[in-house]
Parts: sequence; C-alpha cells; structure tokens
Amino acid sequence: MLISSFGHSVDAKGRVFIPAKWRDDLGDTVIITRDMMGNADSRCLYGMPVELWNDILERFKKVAVSDVKAQNAMRRLFANACECELDKQGRILIPNSLREYAGINSDAMLVGMGSRIEIWGAEKWEEQLERMDNAGEESMADSLNYLAGLGI
Repeated sequence: MLISSFGHSVDAKGRVFIPAKWRDDLGDTVIITRDMMGNADSRCLYGMPVELWNDILERFKKVAVSDVKAQNAMRRLFANACECELDKQGRILIPNSLREYAGINSDAMLVGMGSRIEIWGAEKWEEQLERMDNAGEESMADSLNYLAGLGI
C-alpha cells in the first residue's frame, strides 16, 4: 500500500530515492508521467507500478479515436511517460523534462496515493499544503461528500 509521505533530496543526476516500504508495491520499474491536472500551481508527477499502467492502457484502448478530449488526455499521459528502473540503492532517475515540469529541483516530496505515488518539488508541495489548508473545513466536507457519492 502506497501511503504516507517522504522528503528526499534529488542528486545531481536527477535521481530520487524510493522508500524501501514502497518498493515491493512499485516493483523494479516505475512508470513516471505528468499529473493530469496541469495547473502550474499544482504540477507534480505520477509514479505507478507497471501493472497499474497496463490497466490504464487497457481502459484507453476502449476510447474512440473520434473522442477528442480522451485523445488529448492520452497524448498528455503517454507522451510524457517513461519507465524508470530502480537502481541498487533504490533510486529512480527522473528525466530532466519531467523534473522541470513539476518544479523538482534539489528536494522532492513523495506522496503515497494508495495505488500510485505523486512526486512534488518540495516548494510546490508546501504551497499545495497551504492551499489545501486555506480551503477550510467546508471544502474538506465537500471533498468527503464527493467521495461518498463515488461509493468511497
């Protein structure tokens, strides 16, 4: 289960450490891609095991070529994805283009999201936390009601 959050430095080559407790769930290869939000204030990267990636791929195979919105989502997701192999020290190399997109410089925050992880630039993560905190209790109640509506 991919839960909790961990702060790690990014080395000069762009490698970030994957916590040992996550490695079994993620496997030896982690698929990294851009988030689906795209908002410059909340950009991060998604990391997932190959099995989850393959599940997503199977779902997209059912999308009609004429569905412009879905095709654009697929372009965004697949064009920016890469396979990142864990090295012997438990690190993955995140391509420079993805680090730049997410504002990941010398420090990264890895956030467990159940079946996937998010990788944030440390500063962007702090800004995101502040935005969520400033949203207030009403927003949290709205979020919980929304999730309840999804059966969660």
